[in-house]
This record gives sequence, structure tokens and C-alpha cells, in this order.
Amino acid sequence: MDTPLNPIQLLAAPLGLVLAPLLSGVINRVKAAFAGRSGPPLTQTYRNLRKLLGKGATYSATTTWVFRAGPIAGLAAAVTALSLLPFGGQPALLAFPGDLLLFAYMLGLSRFTTMTAALDTGSSFEGMGASREAWFAVLAEPALLLGLAALTRQTGSLSLSAVLPLVTGPLWARAGLVLLLVSATLLVVLLAENSRIPVDDPCTHLELTMIHEVMVLDHGGPDLAFVEYAAALKLWLLSALLANVIVPVRTGNPWIDGLACLAGVFAIAGLVGLAESTLARLRLRQVPQLLATVVAFAALAMMLLWR
Repeated sequence: MDTPLNPIQLLAAPLGLVLAPLLSGVINRVKAAFAGRSGPPLTQTYRNLRKLLGKGATYSATTTWVFRAGPIAGLAAAVTALSLLPFGGQPALLAFPGDLLLFAYMLGLSRFTTMTAALDTGSSFEGMGASREAWFAVLAEPALLLGLAALTRQTGSLSLSAVLPLVTGPLWARAGLVLLLVSATLLVVLLAENSRIPVDDPCTHLELTMIHEVMVLDHGGPDLAFVEYAAALKLWLLSALLANVIVPVRTGNPWIDGLACLAGVFAIAGLVGLAESTLARLRLRQVPQLLATVVAFAALAMMLLWR
């Protein structure tokens, strides 16, 4: 007889869909506090999305169905990944052996659709952004997969819903160095995948340094809303994944565990805001060095587990 779903399993995905745009509001308020400003409202991203959804879309005559399908396909991939991610030590809505690979593939598919839509415009400027995105993904994706592989090696399972609930306080006491290396890897991957400082500056308008923003210059109206919402979901996904590792609250009460994980997600958003307020953006040639370092961290974690 199948085990009935608990409330956190049912609410985790809708919670992510609703609260994901709030993370950028937290980041912006932290940055504003460091700059001595009041900053935009926490709900500014929701207002931006609503405004974009009320506008019409304009398409260049040079674009094809690839450009039109990119935003929708990217958002669908992010929503699929959300249904695979456990929250607060509780299994995900969709769980099966090997789902961690599908989770990583969905993140990659979301990036791929954005890149192909940018290339479909025929703009050399957007092609430059897509090229940089692919360049950094070559190192970011192995770092993510090696980090997940270290977790699976430590817990002995190939499902995120079985791996993350086993990351507990006793496991941190026993394998703290391994989990610390994995956490550092996931944090840098989060910054890279979401085009955050020190990898990229989401507020930049300097053409020679833009990465993500340059790829979506031709999108407008609902299409741009889908792109921005998918980006918010990606930030939520990687923040929740990291929070499941660094907040090992496993009391057995799904509400307490879920609230602890939720607090961890918003704390990570605050940490991203802190990083953007205190760190400078790296030069483009230094970003691969940073990503190669966290690949080495994840590989070292695997080596420590094979001792």
C-alpha cells in the first residue's frame, strides 16, 4: 500500500512557484541596506512580472519557432526540476532512482533553450552572451554533478528524495569536511547559474561583460515574463538544494523541518545579497578559474569518500 503524501510534499512545489520571485526582492533589499538606501519593495519582481504579462510580444522577422518556444520550454524545464526537489527532509512530489540526473538535466535544458533562443535572433551580440553562457556551463555542470555524486556516495542512494533527508546533524559530525566541500561547490554553482557576483552582475549595462541579460534582449512582454520567472525558479531550486544540505534539521515533524529549510532558503538569498554588496565582479578570464576550483572541491570530496 502506497504511503500517503504529507503536507510538505504537497506544498513544496506550489510554495516554490509562489515564493521564488520573492528571493530577488530579499537580495535587492540586502544590497540596498548596505548602500544606505531603502530599496525597492520585496514584491517588486511580482509587479514586474504582472506588468510584462499585460504587454504584447513583438518578434523579429529573422526569428523562428525556436525563439518563440525558448521561454516556454525553459519555464517548463524549471517547473519539472521543482517537482523533483525534496524540501525540508521530505521526499519530492516526483521521486525515483536516478532523479538527481534528471534534475541536473532540467537545469541544463533551461539554459539550453535560453541559449538557442538567443542564437536564433541572428544577433552577434546575443550570440556572444550565449557563447559565454556555454563556456561557463562546461565547468558549472560538472561541479554540480560531482557535488551530487559525493552526496550519493555518502548516503548510498541515487534519488534526491533519499539522499537529502539523510543529510543530518550526525552525518555532518561524521563527514563534515566532505559536506563542507559540497556546500561550497553548490554555493558557487548557484552564483554562476544565476549570473550573480562574482561571476556576473545582474544589474550591469556594460555590453562587454553582460552574460545572461544580453541573451534575453529581444524578448518582451509575456515571453520576457516567462524568462524572468524561470530565472527566479532556478534561483529557488539551487537555494533549496543548498539549504537541504546546510540546514540538517530532521526532527521528524514535517512542519518544523519545512520551516527550517524555508528559513535556510531566504538566508541564502541574504547571503547572495551580502556577496553582491561586498565582492567585485571577476574578470571573464577569472571565472573559469573559480569554477575549476569548485570542480576540484567536489572531486576532493569524492576522493575523501573513496579512502
